[in-house]
Amino acid sequence: MGVITAFIRVEGRPMGVIANNPHHLAGAVDSDGADKGARFMQLCDAFDIPVLSLMDCPGIMVGPDHERTALVRHALRMFNAGANLTTPLFGVVVRKAYGLGVQAMCGASALVGFFMVAWPTAEFAGMNIEGSVKLGYRKELAAIEDPEERRKEFDRRVARAYDSAKAVNAVTGGGVDDVIDPADTRDWIAQSLRRLPPVPPRTEKKYPYIDPW
Repeated sequence: MGVITAFIRVEGRPMGVIANNPHHLAGAVDSDGADKGARFMQLCDAFDIPVLSLMDCPGIMVGPDHERTALVRHALRMFNAGANLTTPLFGVVVRKAYGLGVQAMCGASALVGFFMVAWPTAEFAGMNIEGSVKLGYRKELAAIEDPEERRKEFDRRVARAYDSAKAVNAVTGGGVDDVIDPADTRDWIAQSLRRLPPVPPRTEKKYPYIDPW
């Protein structure tokens, strides 16, 4: 699946990990992946387990075949589950952070998480960068009659877009706390776990059930 999940221990505490799998659909969110991710977040929330989201997401899948699976409805489950988490979510953007797909991975908004950081390899964009240039500058490119000049202009605009998408440039718009050395990721997680307030003891279930869909 494009979304994978696991449990780990950090500083002696359990954590849930949700991540994109770039080996399947390049890490994009499809209906099955959205269901898996949403269920996992609900499970972690039910037992007060913090969630670590590792994001390398080119977006939510598109096309008739995926739309026939009720993709929008399934994808929205991740938004709803993430936005209603009462357990902390830690966000780390590893590479691609494109469009609504990465919003689904970070709890519906970059402002939801306890922290949101990015590695220097991260890229932030509304959609695939080459595709956005083709769509956004279609008239300007079509007005260039020479095919070679048109290609050069397209390459120049793509290069500028990739430069703007780099983490060190894109995060100035807000929503990301810092661009960090990947080697510091564990320290960010461990220090944040230490800052969390103690979980109140429970004498009964937090939720009566977890929706199995």
